[in-house]
Amino acid sequence: MTSEKFNTVAEEQLAYCARLLGVKNTEYHGEDDRLHTFKSAAVMEGTTPKQALAGMMAKHTISIYDMCKEGEYPAEKWTEKITDHINYLLLLKAMIIEEEENAKL
Repeated sequence: MTSEKFNTVAEEQLAYCARLLGVKNTEYHGEDDRLHTFKSAAVMEGTTPKQALAGMMAKHTISIYDMCKEGEYPAEKWTEKITDHINYLLLLKAMIIEEEENAKL
């Protein structure tokens, strides 16, 4: 794959991730906090928000591994799984930044 084609693929994927995060925000946000789901899960599980996120992300990681081992899937299925995984990592990044900012208070 050429660098130009790769850059196009990456740009399109990241734009799709951003759109999906916007859609999911209306479904999952709580009290105007994008990380509400993970914080609530952490309280329920007696763990940290990062650990709650990691647990939820593990399902997606396993699914991607299984897909890689098992064979052929339609492009839409790959896009769904890859997008979910990228978005979990972006949410983790936001969580880390929020923790750093709160530590400074």
